[in-house]
Amino acid sequence: MILVTGGTGTIGKLVVPQLRAAGREVRVLSRHAQAGGVAVDLMKGDGLDEALEGVDVVLHLAGGPKGDDIGTRNLVAAAERAGVGHLVHISVTAVDQLPLGYFKSKLGAEQAVRASSVPWTVLRVAQLHDFAWNTVRAMAKLPVLPMPGGIRFQPVAAEDVAQRLVELTLGAPQGLVPDLVGPQVYSLPELAHDYLRATGKHRVSLPIRVPGKAGKVYRAGGNLTLTGADHGTHTWPDFVAAQA
Repeated sequence: MILVTGGTGTIGKLVVPQLRAAGREVRVLSRHAQAGGVAVDLMKGDGLDEALEGVDVVLHLAGGPKGDDIGTRNLVAAAERAGVGHLVHISVTAVDQLPLGYFKSKLGAEQAVRASSVPWTVLRVAQLHDFAWNTVRAMAKLPVLPMPGGIRFQPVAAEDVAQRLVELTLGAPQGLVPDLVGPQVYSLPELAHDYLRATGKHRVSLPIRVPGKAGKVYRAGGNLTLTGADHGTHTWPDFVAAQA
């Protein structure tokens, strides 16, 4: 039995059918009860022991803007009690580089997995195409489009991430595996211009500088994985064309 947390999310919706197609029994855990699934609030942990009954592999996809460290610690503790044989966790690239609240929470979650007695696999992934698209769409709602200088991303397709996670979940524990990033690096202004062109919108842009330690990391490319990473095959231009 495989338990997938966040199985109704962007990646989970792609992963669950593939695991079932591979002949594995899958139990989906989410915040709200779904058909064939189970509702558990990871922040509270209530119901986790019951959700993990008979589970030998956990694929941990659930996450949010805050509290990932708390929810993951609760999940890890329950997985240890249940004698789970493999815990697969999705993390983010540069999780240990950026001094931002989101990344601190994600780092705490990853550290909880790596300190667990349950054999584990951690895959760090770059920003999804969907995330990049939604980011520039939110920026474009302003009358003047802010253009932070020096920020670059390696957007990766959810399909590529899902395929890799299925491979890892069906395999043996591997520890920290190579990052998964998109096939090309883009600056944030490039992503924004692609969005504007695809949607037919026009905005006056205003160059800005990201301050502080985070800005320094971004300008130095500390959020990128330029060597030793695996690369997805689905491209950003293809994603943009599909949205248009």
